[in-house]
Amino acid sequence: MPRKCAVIEAGLRTYTEGLQLQKWAWDKVASGEWDGILILLQHFPVITLGRTHEPEELLWPAAEYTSLGIEMVHCNRGGKTTCHNPGQLVGYPILNLTKWRQDTHWYMRSIEQIVINTIACLGIRAERKQGYTGVWTKDRKIAAIGVAIRRWITSHGFALNVNNDLAIFKSVVPCGIRDFGVTSLLDEGIGEVVMPEVCKIVIYEFQQVLQCSFNTVTPLKIDKELPWSMS
Repeated sequence: MPRKCAVIEAGLRTYTEGLQLQKWAWDKVASGEWDGILILLQHFPVITLGRTHEPEELLWPAAEYTSLGIEMVHCNRGGKTTCHNPGQLVGYPILNLTKWRQDTHWYMRSIEQIVINTIACLGIRAERKQGYTGVWTKDRKIAAIGVAIRRWITSHGFALNVNNDLAIFKSVVPCGIRDFGVTSLLDEGIGEVVMPEVCKIVIYEFQQVLQCSFNTVTPLKIDKELPWSMS
């Protein structure tokens, strides 16, 4: 039976709005209305602290982050400390893995493969790095991955650096990794790439790797079900 999936391109949102949208999608998937919902968006500057983060991963005093308008949020995803800001594509796949495969390792590797394929379509060779999660190119991390799974329904996901300002990463130890840096599609020489193009490729690769077909859910259809407007 074909899997019933949807995609929402939500634009630029606060991290709190992203969490609200994930909860909305999680409830829709848990109820069986959808087998999976892929949320694609960008966030205003924020540093998120995963379940295994450590205080020394924050390199600045708390007041300095606040003065620069950088939000700080604890979240329930796996992993340590990471950054989001405009120009970075964040993907939140909310999937009922009982409709695919109840295997956390398989799911993580699938998300990595989707990102690797996306980057390859843009002419950059990316790969996994032994001992680390995420996607890498030239020993620099171009995409972070951190997920949560409850009742075999996924949340959180990946963050692909497209053309965002990487200076924010200098304020933390990204993902707790001190030995390697970060990069972006822009820094790797893809100067003409635009976010809609990247989103289009990501959606295509999700459908290929996860063998599903997405219906587009327009933001206006969920306005009344959320405490904020996506219009």
